[in-house]
Amino acid sequence: MLSRTADNLFWLARYVERAEYLARILDTTLRLTALPLAYVGASNEWASAVATAGCANAFFAVHDEANEETVTEFLAFSSGNPSSIRNCFESARLNARAVRTALTIEMWDTINGAWLELKKWGNGPSSREEFARFLRWVLESSLRFDGSAYRTMLRNDAYWFSRLGVYIERADNTARILDVKYHLLLPADERVGGPLDYFQWSSILRSVSALTSYHWVYRENVKPWLVADLLILKDEMPRSLANCYDNLVQNLDRIAGAYGRQGPAQRHARTVRARLENSRVDEIFQSGLHEFIGEFIDDNNRLGTAVTQQYLM
Repeated sequence: MLSRTADNLFWLARYVERAEYLARILDTTLRLTALPLAYVGASNEWASAVATAGCANAFFAVHDEANEETVTEFLAFSSGNPSSIRNCFESARLNARAVRTALTIEMWDTINGAWLELKKWGNGPSSREEFARFLRWVLESSLRFDGSAYRTMLRNDAYWFSRLGVYIERADNTARILDVKYHLLLPADERVGGPLDYFQWSSILRSVSALTSYHWVYRENVKPWLVADLLILKDEMPRSLANCYDNLVQNLDRIAGAYGRQGPAQRHARTVRARLENSRVDEIFQSGLHEFIGEFIDDNNRLGTAVTQQYLM
């Protein structure tokens, strides 16, 4: 496969996954801001949404205040934000069109149809209720694309490169959600495990569709260390860091087998996977959840760089 084709497939999957992630962040923020202050505290949920999306510097370069109007426009529809939902879908379609013959009919119809449908939303919905419907549409479009890829693609290098994009992006997203919650959202005068903490951690579980799974696994009230355990170390949780790296190792090994050569990407992914396998949540909290996640995000970025240098240039 041409490196250019692999690069397009990799980034096509990443942009679709990123659009879904932004929709989840915005949906969770809307839910939190609809609750009484007694439940969500005095923290600015809209500022935390921008921080979670990883674009705080870009946002405050053009906006003085993080509120519902400015944040929803910047994260969902802004043409000046390269990672807005609108730009993610546009970039995904451009990458898909560049490798049209490497996609199945169902995949192309899904991403092209999503782009055409997005145009109908214009500069954004006119009400909070309509915006909530828009976010549900983004989630559904991402799920349809991911489902069409899973159900219709040959299990060859095209599929494996697209999966690399999905899981590198997903791992980064889950890590950032956890990091912002623990490091930024909880006010300094609130105790860990208090009522405010409970509602914020529950919102994190909702943002990654894991609230029901949490209760299935632990059968307890929401506790910060168990949420971290689920989203970091549980292989059976689809959006956990451990699950993402299990899939990354598998797909990188399949690529290496097809091309007859291992490389830095395979070695680095196995190193991160081994560290997750050998970690315990109590040790993570003792050494610092923020520090652990920060190191993981750096390692995940290094894996993306290694994949690019090894295969996509």
